[in-house]
Amino acid sequence: MSPSDDAPELAPLPVRVALPADPVLDLPEQEVVARLWRRQQTEKGWLYLVGLPSYRDLDDGGVEAAEYRVWVRAPDHVRPVDGVDYDQVVTEHLPQAPTSVVREVLGERRPSGWVLAKILEGRGPARGVLHAPDCDEAPQGAPLLGVEQALNAAENPGTRLCTVCGCAQELTPMMSGFDHITDS
Repeated sequence: MSPSDDAPELAPLPVRVALPADPVLDLPEQEVVARLWRRQQTEKGWLYLVGLPSYRDLDDGGVEAAEYRVWVRAPDHVRPVDGVDYDQVVTEHLPQAPTSVVREVLGERRPSGWVLAKILEGRGPARGVLHAPDCDEAPQGAPLLGVEQALNAAENPGTRLCTVCGCAQELTPMMSGFDHITDS
């Protein structure tokens, strides 16, 4: 197996590779020093392209030293050699997931749900304020309310909806319905 032609090939670095045990021959797992050519990040972890020492037959019947290149999973089958700096190894990282236009415009999603901040009696007509859970004015540790619970609390005349965090903009259309939208 050879590395892809489009990536630069630097001098390989030594790396220890764990060879599998062979129960048929009663051989334990062994380690050999191989050459690390490149590494690639995948969804399931890291793969390392290593060159294992090998031999190859020649046409004239002779044998010569060769290298067998294979991708192995790290760290399961690859271990560093003490004192070697692997920063120079060609490394392919997973590409960043593209950011959607919606996410760019709106930013990160806030946590789902709402929280109710109870206000002590005697401080005005409102006895509670509904907030988004990440609102600066939301009480810490308050239980999260689902849509149905939040709408029930919002319908209470003693509850107002926070305009700072957008709770009012989210819940008001659900409370008053969407009847004001026309087909025109």
